[in-house]
Amino acid sequence: MDENKQYRMENDTLGNIMIPKTAYYGAQTQRAINNFPISGIRLPRAFIRAQGIIKAASASVNVELGLLSPDIGQAIIQASQEVIDGKWDEQFLVDVYQAGAGTSQNMNANEVIARRATEIMVGAEQVHPNDHVNMSQSTNDTFPSALNIAAVESIQQKLIPALTNLQQELQKKSEQFMPVLKAGRTHLHDGVPIRLGQEFSGYAQTIQNMKQQIEEGLKGLYEIGLGGNAVGTDINLQPGYVPKVIQEVNKRTKLTFREPKDIFAFMQNMSEPLHCMLILKELAVHLIKITSDLRLLSSGPRTGLAEITLPPVQPGSTVMPGKVNPAILEMTHMVCCQVIGYETAISTAARASQLEINVMMPVIAHTFLHSIELMGNAINTLVKKCITGIQADEKICNQWLNESLSLVTGLSPKLGYDMASQIGLTADEQDKTLKEVLEEKGMLTDEILQAIDPKGMV
Repeated sequence: MDENKQYRMENDTLGNIMIPKTAYYGAQTQRAINNFPISGIRLPRAFIRAQGIIKAASASVNVELGLLSPDIGQAIIQASQEVIDGKWDEQFLVDVYQAGAGTSQNMNANEVIARRATEIMVGAEQVHPNDHVNMSQSTNDTFPSALNIAAVESIQQKLIPALTNLQQELQKKSEQFMPVLKAGRTHLHDGVPIRLGQEFSGYAQTIQNMKQQIEEGLKGLYEIGLGGNAVGTDINLQPGYVPKVIQEVNKRTKLTFREPKDIFAFMQNMSEPLHCMLILKELAVHLIKITSDLRLLSSGPRTGLAEITLPPVQPGSTVMPGKVNPAILEMTHMVCCQVIGYETAISTAARASQLEINVMMPVIAHTFLHSIELMGNAINTLVKKCITGIQADEKICNQWLNESLSLVTGLSPKLGYDMASQIGLTADEQDKTLKEVLEEKGMLTDEILQAIDPKGMV
């Protein structure tokens, strides 16, 4: 206990506990703070905002149904709106690694809103965190619903726009680089000619495909099981509450959330976050491929492929003067490694669904929402500080293309596979160009020259 702080005494079903005097949270939040000094990581702003949305929507419906007095209801709505706006984020102190299912997180919201609502009412009736703020709710229905609301808002507002921007910039580069011929490579060895723009078109389409997958996977997250109560039944629930509370959530988010097809399936499983996380993992895999390609293509500048140049963003060495590294590509790769690891964490936590609920929801919420945030930030940075500034080095592309032994592929229809192979092997063994070997063999006709012209091969 900090000796410099002033404390107040509160109690709950387990007895008395000391709480900082200025804290808006109460006894159950303080117990969680004391019990779980694990990581110092809290659930993100998007989740806290979603909790506020649910509390405000529920209070509004409870007033409409005559379950909550208008005065208390309005105070809860005002306090919840302040939570939505981020005014009380510093009061949400429960660690991500907390009691199962997120009861402590739900009580953190209930207690902060209750104390603030009581303050708003200025000496009138005290607002109770359970009886009033948590009315018609339980942790088991509000926590997964808050997760889905937070995820949909984060994906719609940040990740999809970032992917759209990345796809568009890659497409612009594809069009810009389409005139540039270069050597293709398979197995990291010489391949037939290709246009640099064709390489980039593959990147652009890959990102477009992933964006479409995410948009499709997002649909399942629009199911929110509010009113499911503790196990999915409507115990202690007023008829008409469920459609009305979802309508209120939609009004506040301007989105189209809906009831689950089956409330029990919704509460038993974390299927939709898991499904979307698998898509994020695939996106991470593709981004690793693309950024690794760009690192290879820009390698050098004197001892690598050096077919493209990247915008320099910072010095790359503390000992080698003037060295500049592909820092943005490396950062993106690291983020993708983290997201792939996060998918494993979510898959493992999703297995913990037993009987009526999954008690590992807090860690699922953290890893899923953090993955969305990381991906959005990384992709925006990738576009802004790397992709838009990529340039082609046509001289180097042309040099590698003319030295590529894969041009011998054009001879197969004229000379046959075996003879073309022999010419290619001879050029490699004697460190000569194809033209030099063909000329020595007296085979360098106009027709043969045309057959190994890169322009005719792309």
